[in-house]
Amino acid sequence: MYAIGYDIGSSSVKAALVEAATGKVLARVQAPQEEMTMQAPQAGWAEQDPELWYQYVIETTQELLARTQVQREAITSVGIGYQMHGLVTVDAEQAVVRPAIIWCDGRAVATGERAFAGIGSETCLGHCLNSPGNFTAAKLKWVADNEPDNYARTAHAMLPGDFIALRLSGEPTTTVTGLSEGVLWDFQENQLATIVLDEMGLAADKLCTRVPAVGLQGKVSERAAAETGLAAGTVIGYRAGDQPNNAMSLNVIRPGEVAATAGTSGVVYGVTDRLAYDPDQRVNSFAHVNHGDDTTRIGILLCINGTGIAHRWIRQQVCSTGTTYENMEQLAAEVPIGSDGLVFLPFGNGPERMLQNREIGASLHHLDFNRHTRAHVVRAGIEGVAFSFVYGMRIMKELGVELSTIRVGNDNMFQSQLFANTISTLTGATIEVHNTNGAVGAALASGVAAGLSPDLPSAVGQQEVLGRIVPVAEDAIALQAAYARWEKALEEALA
Repeated sequence: MYAIGYDIGSSSVKAALVEAATGKVLARVQAPQEEMTMQAPQAGWAEQDPELWYQYVIETTQELLARTQVQREAITSVGIGYQMHGLVTVDAEQAVVRPAIIWCDGRAVATGERAFAGIGSETCLGHCLNSPGNFTAAKLKWVADNEPDNYARTAHAMLPGDFIALRLSGEPTTTVTGLSEGVLWDFQENQLATIVLDEMGLAADKLCTRVPAVGLQGKVSERAAAETGLAAGTVIGYRAGDQPNNAMSLNVIRPGEVAATAGTSGVVYGVTDRLAYDPDQRVNSFAHVNHGDDTTRIGILLCINGTGIAHRWIRQQVCSTGTTYENMEQLAAEVPIGSDGLVFLPFGNGPERMLQNREIGASLHHLDFNRHTRAHVVRAGIEGVAFSFVYGMRIMKELGVELSTIRVGNDNMFQSQLFANTISTLTGATIEVHNTNGAVGAALASGVAAGLSPDLPSAVGQQEVLGRIVPVAEDAIALQAAYARWEKALEEALA
């Protein structure tokens, strides 16, 4: 029997068809091939048409079935991973009220900050683990204040993954994991965050019925079956935001386990069994996919904006035409650890959460025209991104997140041996490289609800480990000295 997983991103929808018993991936597809369109009606805004996401779900499903020739009746379940923190509004007839306000839209920052002050930081963090910030609750409040007609029309306010589940099942539902990422869940009271709703004047009945993140959430309707090619009655068995989903896909579900990725931006995600939060909000805490009434599982999320985008900028703007990432690795290897004193701060992709939303830009420090070459800039760039991970991981360690093993996918900057070795040696962690992605993980997790796997650990515990990167003892002293120079440059930039 088989399962399909979807990863609903802001640039594309990825889907995978997986054999549940073995974890074997029969096919992976994505749509569109180029990046999905995004609208910015004003500076700092970012919107998408949620119906477009569903259209790509239809296209990828049909392509998977056609490519593999698996009969639709053999697909027993589907799972959904999705871009976090967005807002989708639908009316009583389930029609979209306005374009989705997605994760990178900044219009609601001031709205969230006012609510945080009104609730009180200690109360808000103690109950919700986060400030409303720019998350879903603040975006809904922005609609209520600025588009009252649209707010009045809204019967159901939901996250992007909730919308895909709605289109597949016809039922408006959400999860505690999703409510948590929207700062709409009270962990102390184990209920909707009335302290947030009351402060913002939002109606609780606009939120959806709760279903488990891992478990029966609904079934594919006759209408959705006709649209997608799935069989009516196929179980919808899993749903989570992209970062907890990516962590789960890497079998990061128990306290002390950590996942990381280094795409355009970078993320480190660690699981704890405490209601931990950062008073300075440099990292965020959300309910993990297996959080429950009697089992505390909190994901501590570190996000670094300037990671892969910095690496790509150096390749495009500093290196010669035709230079590949493999070429950059070879160039960097020509230069000693610490890049002969050259320091790169990779923070040129907007305000950095871990720097308390400071926007300091990217910068090179101690550049010597008589000493430093293109190879030095390349190595300093890779080291600078790695050092930013280490800096953030030390914040996470303050909150009790263990860093003995970090699991990553076989993609993005973790394909750089220099990058991975730097992080491993400075943190003392072993980095495990797994052959999986978010769509595959969502597919496997959905099988628990359909009886294809007895539990979540069994479902996602069978991925192939492609390799392990361990600390390099002989590099430790040089790396510690290079990191100290980097941290000093960061402190001066923040002063």
